[in-house]
Amino acid sequence: MSHLPDPETQAGFYDGVTIKRGLAWVVDVILIALITLPIALFTVVGLFVIPLIYLTVGFLYRWITISNRSATPGMRLMAIELRNAWGERLDTGQALLHTVGYTVTMSTVLLQLGSILLMFLSERGQGLTDMVLGTVALNRRA
Repeated sequence: MSHLPDPETQAGFYDGVTIKRGLAWVVDVILIALITLPIALFTVVGLFVIPLIYLTVGFLYRWITISNRSATPGMRLMAIELRNAWGERLDTGQALLHTVGYTVTMSTVLLQLGSILLMFLSERGQGLTDMVLGTVALNRRA
């Protein structure tokens, strides 16, 4: 990961990112729910499969928004973005892998807790998916 900012000499890139990721997650969950609700209400079987609709909307929301600007709307609001191991924004394939990793991590409480714990304890604030893919969330450059 030599292409990413050093957490010791360039700590500003990592300051408060874990908390910002948590707040961004809350914003994104609310936005996904606001997208999901009308879809569920205006389809015949929507209310019966609302968890499946929410999962699908959430997956597409994250994949598309991370593909476009390397951040979800919640992340953009919190002024953070994802970068790959070379310090570049995530492309469509990397965004897909990150979204799949996030979805798998969120499917199990132990993986969720482990990922959150890693974000607080790891040098670069990386969760499980970030560690596997070599990605990192950084404060956006001013």
